[in-house]
Amino acid sequence: MYYKGLYHLFYQYNPKGAVWGNIVWAHSVSKDMVNWIHLEHAIVPSKPFDKYGCWSGSATILPGNKPVIFYTGIVDPKPAPGHQVQVYAIPANYSDPYLRKWIKPADNPFLKPTSENISAWRDPTTAWFNNGHWKIIIGSRHKHRGIAYLYRSRDFVTWVKAKHPFHSKTDTGMWECPDFYPVSSQGTNGLDTSALGKNVKYVFKNSLEVTRCEYYTIGRYDLDMDRYIPDNTSIDGWAGLRYDYGNFYASKSFYDPSKKRRIVWGWANESSTSTEDITKGWAGIQLIPRKVWLDESGHSLLQWPIKELEKLRHQKVEMRNVKVHKGDTIEVEGITAIQADVDVTFTFKNLEKAEMYDEKWRKFPQHDLGKSICGVRGAIVHGGVGPFGLMTLASENLEEYTPVFFRIFKTKDKKYKALMCSDATT
Repeated sequence: MYYKGLYHLFYQYNPKGAVWGNIVWAHSVSKDMVNWIHLEHAIVPSKPFDKYGCWSGSATILPGNKPVIFYTGIVDPKPAPGHQVQVYAIPANYSDPYLRKWIKPADNPFLKPTSENISAWRDPTTAWFNNGHWKIIIGSRHKHRGIAYLYRSRDFVTWVKAKHPFHSKTDTGMWECPDFYPVSSQGTNGLDTSALGKNVKYVFKNSLEVTRCEYYTIGRYDLDMDRYIPDNTSIDGWAGLRYDYGNFYASKSFYDPSKKRRIVWGWANESSTSTEDITKGWAGIQLIPRKVWLDESGHSLLQWPIKELEKLRHQKVEMRNVKVHKGDTIEVEGITAIQADVDVTFTFKNLEKAEMYDEKWRKFPQHDLGKSICGVRGAIVHGGVGPFGLMTLASENLEEYTPVFFRIFKTKDKKYKALMCSDATT
C-alpha cells in the first residue's frame, strides 16, 4: 500500500528458518519500490486467534487515510493446514509514516467460519465500498469447487456473509489469495478499488493451490446481486489467462494514488529443494512489481515493469542491425548473465514460411508444458518462423541456459499469432 509518501510491502516470512512455518508479516518501506528499508515485523503470532500463524491478507485505506490490515489467523494446527479465522490490525500511531507498530483490537477475530471448511477459508481481499456497504471476499473451496465468499459491513466492524458466493467454479480446487479490482476501458491509469462507472471493467484473480498457478478473468460486477460474472471471452479455470506463465504465485494488487496506477506484485518459490533452501539460508523471492491495465480489446490485461526500475540500469550495451540466420547464436558481450534488462526487436522480410496454427493447442492447459505447444516443440525443434529469442543464464559452452523464445504461426483467417515461451529445464 501507499501511505504518507511511502510504499509499504508486507510479506509472509519465517524468522526461524528457510522453510515453511512460524509465519509472520514482515514489513519493508520504500520511496520508489527499488530501494528498501527493512523494519521490525508488523504482525507476529501473539494471541489465541493467531497463535499458529499470521497468514495472508490485504490492506485497506479507510476514509481519513487510515489503514487497516485484514489477515487469516491460525487458531489450531488441526485440521491441516489449520483452523482459520479472520483477524484485523490497525496502526498504533497513524502519524508515523513508517507504521512501525500494529495492534490487534480486542474484538478479534472479526470473522469466524460458519458452514465453510475451517481449514480452507483464507486470504481476505482489500475492501471496496458501494451501496452503503464495505465488502470483502475470502477464498475457499467445497470439495473440488473453488469459491470466493462475499462479506458486507456498514461500519467496517460487524461483517455479514452474503447468501450466495461472489463467484465460484467447479474442478478448480482451493482458491488462495483472491483479488478483485476495477480497470478502466479507457487509457492505462489504474482505479481505486471502490471505483464505479460506465467505462469500468473488473478483474477477478485467484491462485489455484492445485496447480500453484494464478488465473484471472475479465468481467462485470453485478452491483444489485453482488456477484462477479466473467465475460464470454474469458475462460474461467485452469485453461484461463494468467498474469505470468512462469513461476508466479500468491500475487496481490494495489492502487497507487500517487501515480494513478494499479500495481501487481507476485512471489516465486523457485525450484530448489527444502534442503537446498536451508543450506543457502533463504527461500522464495519477491518479483518485480508490474503496472497492469486493460488491453484495448477489453479481453485481457497488459503489464509492464514499473518505470522506477529503470534506476537500476547501468553499463548499457547496444547492438544494431545484426543479421541472424537459422541456427545462429550470437553472444552479447559486456554484460553479466546474473541480471540484465533486455530490450530487443526482431524484424523479418516476410512471414511466408510461418506454420499453420492448430486450434486444438488452445485447449491444452498452459501449466502442462508436456502438452502445450511451448513444451512439445521447445526451443530446439525448428519451425517455419522460430524459435528465435534469447538464451539467458547461459554457461560458457551452453551446457546450461534458459531460453526465452518466440514462434510465429499463421491462423485460418490469414492473420498471425506470436507465441512467447520459456523453458527452465535446459
